[in-house]
Amino acid sequence: MEKTKEQENMLGAVAYLLFFITGVALLVTEKKSKYIRFHAMQSTIVFGLIFVILLMPIVGWILAPITPFVVFPLWVFLMWKAFNGEMYKLPKVGDLAEKQLAKMDGPKL
Repeated sequence: MEKTKEQENMLGAVAYLLFFITGVALLVTEKKSKYIRFHAMQSTIVFGLIFVILLMPIVGWILAPITPFVVFPLWVFLMWKAFNGEMYKLPKVGDLAEKQLAKMDGPKL
């Protein structure tokens, strides 16, 4: 069954809700909507990268105190853009997300 535009927008926002966790979950479950898959991939990349950086000794310890002041506004911004139907691409990450989706989806027969 096809999703409505409102459902796609909601699921695009949900892709960011639990950071990379919901991103990965939607990448696994959503097979048709390019909109939802794009936001899921972008969420997975950006928040997965932040998570990995924070796990790094020294670098993570230095960045940990300021991370909430950067991550929270970014999180709200991305959810807002997705909820409003905008396929907002973060610099570098958005292009990487599109490339990764193209690799995952492969050529259409």
